Formats: sequence, C-alpha cells, structure tokens
Amino acid sequence: FPAEERLTAEDVYWGSSLAILEMLKGGTTTFVDMYFFMDEVAKACCNSGIRAVLSQGIIGTNSIIGFQSLQKAKSFASNWHNQAGGRITTMLGPHAPYTCPPKFLQKVINEADKLNSPIHIHLAETRKEVEDCLNQYKKTLIELVNEIGLFERKVLAAHCVHLSDDDINLLVSKQVGIAHNPGSNLKLGSGIAPLKDLTRKGARVGLGTDGAASNNNLDMFEEMRLAALLQKGYHKNPSLVPATQALGMATREGAKALNMSNLGVIEPGYKADMAILDFKKPHLQPHLDTIAHIVYSASASDVETVIVDGKILVENGCCLTLDEEKIYAEVSRRAKKLTQP
Repeated sequence: FPAEERLTAEDVYWGSSLAILEMLKGGTTTFVDMYFFMDEVAKACCNSGIRAVLSQGIIGTNSIIGFQSLQKAKSFASNWHNQAGGRITTMLGPHAPYTCPPKFLQKVINEADKLNSPIHIHLAETRKEVEDCLNQYKKTLIELVNEIGLFERKVLAAHCVHLSDDDINLLVSKQVGIAHNPGSNLKLGSGIAPLKDLTRKGARVGLGTDGAASNNNLDMFEEMRLAALLQKGYHKNPSLVPATQALGMATREGAKALNMSNLGVIEPGYKADMAILDFKKPHLQPHLDTIAHIVYSASASDVETVIVDGKILVENGCCLTLDEEKIYAEVSRRAKKLTQP
C-alpha cells in the first residue's frame, strides 16, 4: 500500500502495458480490471489490441472521497464504453461492501441504473469481512447487498470464497457472474471457494488471476489447473472439476459470467478471439487428450499465436503490437523508484 500510494498515471500505464503483454503472450484475449488511473489502462488496451472490461475503482469511506470517486467512475464508464472498435467495455466498480457501505453502495447502484451499466465488486473474499458484516448487520454480505438491490443489475462478483448455502442459492437465482481466483485466494490465505457447490447449482463462474500483487503472475493455465486440483484435493474426490469444466471456466463460462454472448467459443457468429498452442513440447507428448494436456500440462509459455477480434497480436511467441524491451525498461526503472525508501 505505501508503494501504491506513490503511483502516478504514467506508472499505471506502463504497469498495465506489462500486464497486457504477459496476458497476450500467455493466451488471454479478454481481461477484467478495476483500479485507479483507468484512462491509462484503457490507453494501453487500445495500443495492444486486447479486449477488456474496465472499471474505475470506487471507494466510499467518507462523503467527500465517495462523491469524487463516484463522479470519476461515472465519467470513465461513459467515455470509454464500446471504444477501440467495441473491444473496451465498462462497468461501475465499487470496490467492496467494507469500503462502500450500504448507503453509499445504494448511490452507486442508482448511478448504474442511469447509465445502464453492469457492476464489478469484490464479495466475501475473506472470513473477517463476512464476520464483520454478520456482527454489524445481522446478515451475510450476500444477503446485505441483495437487500439494497445490487443483484437487480448485471453483476460480476470477484472471489466469493466464504458463502453459506443460502448465499449460493441467491447468487445462482440472480445470475450473478463470479470471478473465481484460486491462486490469489491461496496466496493471501483467504480460503478455498465452494466451487463444487457453486457449479453444481448452476452458478456462472469464470476464472481469473487477480492482480499480480496478489498472485505474482497472470497465467490462466495455472488457474485452470489450480481450480481443478484444489476441489479434488479438498473434497477428496478426483472426479470433481474435470478438465473440460476447468477449460470451460477459462473460456465459455467466463464469457457468460461477463454476460458476453459472443465470446468464449470458436464458432460462426462469435468474435475471432483465440490462442494457438505449440504442442511440440516434451510435457505435451504423446498427444492423446488435448483438453487434459491444456489443463494439466500446458503453461502460458506454450502459447504460440494469439488472435483478438480477427487480428493477430502474437505470432511465433512475439507480441506484434507492443514494444517489449521498452516496456521492460520503463517498468524496471519505475519499480525501483517506487520501492526505494
């Protein structure tokens, strides 16, 4: 946090460029992000050719900060929605119920209604925030935000680790999209999300990495593998989350969680977004089960070609739209400056 407070808009541009470079070279064609200086993130998306769903983070811890934060988020959402040939879409991004209390969150929901904007929010990531909500409001976080009308809009809820059975039923009935981030939840000691129960009941669950500070890399192949292996090990049942389901959460189901009906499948009528892997690697031989190889054996470094919106962005492992060496130099220089005492 002390380093983050020193970030400038330019720092965020170059950091975002690095993240997009990593994602593209690792086969990710669409990402969701909620942060600050989001104009810079959007510019990096324009320059790179990637597809993105972006939100200016909203904090409502006091009236002045809340008002300024919400106004900035509204402006960003209006200015950038459907830009870059439709590759950039926007949401309103109240950070979480513990940084956006109920009365303020209601204001965000009202503004989302006016803009006809979806909402991106962190929900039930840690046990503490759930317990604090129970102590203060005598209801779970999911029940609380539902009562104030959050789920009447299209919502993407990040994490959803600590859920009751009633919470799960509510998320499913309201068709809330869930961003499952197993690597981040492990690194931060947040817990293991109830993926088995969520998917069994028909929840819309896609996979994410969370930010690099909470994960260290943006490798979606690693997240597929973690999502599958964690549930098998935790429930002592090797049949849970088969490879087809894990791959689905990284593609088709991720698109559903974002309410994007034209992504996630390679078929006529869908956007031409795809990644091509090089299977001529020892860990991907013999080539017997493609889906199992992708989920259990492959990694981001096996991606050879990436296409977004019909345009080749990565070819033979090289990014065609971003200057890798310049990004590395800028990020290295800025990181040293940010981390110096």
